[in-house]
Amino acid sequence: MPRRILDEAHLHPAIRDRIAENHADIVREVQAAIAANDIVVVVMAQNPAPKRARRLLEDAGLAFRYLEYGNYLSLWRRRNALKMWTGWPTFPMVFVKGVLIGGADDLKRLLERGELGARK
Repeated sequence: MPRRILDEAHLHPAIRDRIAENHADIVREVQAAIAANDIVVVVMAQNPAPKRARRLLEDAGLAFRYLEYGNYLSLWRRRNALKMWTGWPTFPMVFVKGVLIGGADDLKRLLERGELGARK
């Protein structure tokens, strides 16, 4: 099922570029990391779930790229661009081979099922 998003026909032409470029640099940075790494974990500081994801990957001996953007009080507007891009509402955002698999709990389930086999 495709994710619902307001289509461009329902955006006034005067704001289309503004929407397209809203914190696009952070999205491009994450896209570049995803292209260059098998596993990417996008997080915010002071949140226990990203720490769990990091620990799970380290314990499994899996190499990953860890990108941290602010905390509860900073950079929330920039992080919001990532939420709008992915449709994923929380952090961490875990990408495996270019695919968003979800957060720390989703990562744990995949590891328990043995679906992430590549080692360091």
